[in-house]
Amino acid sequence: MKKTDLEKLKGLKIDSRMKHAGTPGRFGAAADAATSRREQRERERAQGLVPFAVKLDGELVKRIHALAQARHIDLSEATAELLEKGLRD
Repeated sequence: MKKTDLEKLKGLKIDSRMKHAGTPGRFGAAADAATSRREQRERERAQGLVPFAVKLDGELVKRIHALAQARHIDLSEATAELLEKGLRD
């Protein structure tokens, strides 16, 4: 067999594998994940929650994470508690 024939066969094998491959995760059942995120944002908006991004020192973030884990609460809840406590003073 010639080199070109071998390359054509390789190409046909690759093409065949691509046609028989499964559906990528971003389609099909996994596509519902985006819907649930959208629904979650709507629920949070209904609760009056607003996304609030800030840049903090790494050590401070570690302390907040540790506090949240110790209290078994969400990071957002721990941050909200700390902000409320700080603003009361």
